[in-house]
Amino acid sequence: MRIELSPQVADFLRSLAPEPRKQLRAALRDLAKDKGDILELEHPLDGFHRLRTGRYRVVFYYIIEKNKRGVRCVFAERRELVYELFSDLVIGE
Repeated sequence: MRIELSPQVADFLRSLAPEPRKQLRAALRDLAKDKGDILELEHPLDGFHRLRTGRYRVVFYYIIEKNKRGVRCVFAERRELVYELFSDLVIGE
């Protein structure tokens, strides 16, 4: 399965210290194999899932098209901020 990163997720990964960056990249590689601590999010974030890696969360959705299956990672942040910030982006304030 293919993993696509939004610019926000790519920038977030680059901003991390080496060890957390390494762990998050490994978790994303596992996600490509449909493995990891994955949870479907509830209202108001229906259709999105989260990947948990230590203190960090990645919000994503599955891409299912005719000849393509993948994951689009749309937002990443520390656990204590991720849902509030992402909800504000998706739903508005």
